[in-house]
Amino acid sequence: MTEKLPCTATVIAVVVTHNRRTLLERCLLALSSQSLQPSKILVVDNASVDGTQQWLESWLPIHMPAARVLRSAHNGGGAGGFAQGVQFARESGEDWVWLMDDDAAPHANALEELMRFAAHPENVYGSLALQGEDTSWITTLLGPPVKEVVFVRDVPAMSEVQSLPFLGFLVHRKLVEKVGVPDAGFFIAADDVEYCLRARRAGAKIYVIGSSRIEHPKSRPTQHRLFGHTLTYLSLPPWKRYYDTRNRLLIARKYHGHRLWTQAVPGTLLRLVVAMAVEPDRWSQLHAFCAGLLDGLRGVKGARHLKWRIAV
Repeated sequence: MTEKLPCTATVIAVVVTHNRRTLLERCLLALSSQSLQPSKILVVDNASVDGTQQWLESWLPIHMPAARVLRSAHNGGGAGGFAQGVQFARESGEDWVWLMDDDAAPHANALEELMRFAAHPENVYGSLALQGEDTSWITTLLGPPVKEVVFVRDVPAMSEVQSLPFLGFLVHRKLVEKVGVPDAGFFIAADDVEYCLRARRAGAKIYVIGSSRIEHPKSRPTQHRLFGHTLTYLSLPPWKRYYDTRNRLLIARKYHGHRLWTQAVPGTLLRLVVAMAVEPDRWSQLHAFCAGLLDGLRGVKGARHLKWRIAV
């Protein structure tokens, strides 16, 4: 059943970018074409060095004069950018914050459809990321019954999920005041998963809205059978592998208790086995896995791939 949002609600769209000017332009044009316009638009420029700042200074006054730019002095990663953006949004007084990366391209009615269902400020709502007829990644609907879907047609108008990415992610200021901003210490990877876990611990439910759609490149994981278990594996460059490994363990330390040792660490070792078999730069992958494992188990956060001499 569709629930109506009071027409007085306001929304600030927050876009985080770093050195992807062409993608950012596509995202901003999509935002400017929304059938329901955000009350405000904030671009968090994560210390881009590709001319993004100069382009924004010339482009925004003509095409989106009401938009604001928050430029970071250093690249805090996606997590740092979203933390800054959500904090700004919280202080701006808008009711809802709509988060996305610069490689998002929301459909023209994405925000309007999202707001049709966003009736409860204690919950989180999110657009559906897709590419063509496929969802951008495997989406687990909590149902009942619980099921994994990979096609857009299988996602209902509204369904509860375990977590959502910061890609059309809609959160109310009241919930932000309750749980805080995203954890900038994650730098990249799984900061959205941690935020959803934090919100759920505070009593929130997480909903994907199937009619609110955002174009986004499709993730292409592979399935591997090891020691009687099926492992979903995503190929990543070593510097991203470090954060993927570390942040999974940071989450397990905080939220999963003994499963850190019974599931998270064994899962890390299984992914390492697959990486050694399928990745061309296996020794760089091994180094990234080991660094991520050590920092994750020690609870070390921040931008550390260069400290471990893992090149981008």
